[in-house]
Amino acid sequence: MANTIELVTKFQPLVDEKFTTESKKSLLTNQDYKWTGAHSIKIYKVSTSGMNDYDRRAENTENWSRFGPVGGLDAVTEEMVLKNDRSFTFAIDKLDTEETAQQLEAASALERQMREVVIPEVDTYTYGVMCANAGLKPAAVALTEENICSEIFKANTALDNAEVPETGRICVVTPDTYLLMKNSKEIHLETDIAEEMRIRGVIAMLDGAKIIKVPAPRLPDDFGFMIAHPVATVAPTKLEDYRVHRDPPGISGSLVEGRICYDTFVLDNKKNAIYYQAKTKA
Repeated sequence: MANTIELVTKFQPLVDEKFTTESKKSLLTNQDYKWTGAHSIKIYKVSTSGMNDYDRRAENTENWSRFGPVGGLDAVTEEMVLKNDRSFTFAIDKLDTEETAQQLEAASALERQMREVVIPEVDTYTYGVMCANAGLKPAAVALTEENICSEIFKANTALDNAEVPETGRICVVTPDTYLLMKNSKEIHLETDIAEEMRIRGVIAMLDGAKIIKVPAPRLPDDFGFMIAHPVATVAPTKLEDYRVHRDPPGISGSLVEGRICYDTFVLDNKKNAIYYQAKTKA
């Protein structure tokens, strides 16, 4: 009669974590405006005056000024209201923590929630707003190894003609687009990047623009590439509130709560500092 042997199953005190990517939003946006004490703010957009021919002989009797007709300036407001007030909550029983060798623990669970849920949501929203409100948005094209170089150079030329500052431009690409760039015979990437920039996510330079790589799931479905200057986009986070309650009423264990109030705005007078190139779907 054969012996029956029950093999030992051993659980390791480790968690199979998901791969996640750090946010690179701060490279593309600014915090120039403050929402302190308010849920919305208004900023002014002021017009300018046209140029005239100076009449040094004062022969023009229709105008009393030698500088030309005196006009006025328009000062209209643009209101920015924060639209996203998001939250999450979950409980962890005290015995669940003890019986999973401390792997189901509140602090690490909160950190995981931030890394895998909160940051990807904010990134996806921000990039979506930027693409939707880009001032320079040509027709979608099929990006290939043969044309990716010319398309990026075309984008920088359009930004030059829009008088966007040459320094500080960021080129956002997906891993697939970056592969096209590396395989292109016409592109010579500058990969000698300062350590500070590498830590923030810059992987190379091309035509004066810093290149950052963003996972495709955080970008629009038809995303090809985007070149943007951070002056164009305001991305405020008015409130970030994360807490762990130990043994709150009704729960033997921990109650985790989180709230984030954020939004993204493309300034109307600076929208031409964003060039978004969509790609045709296969």
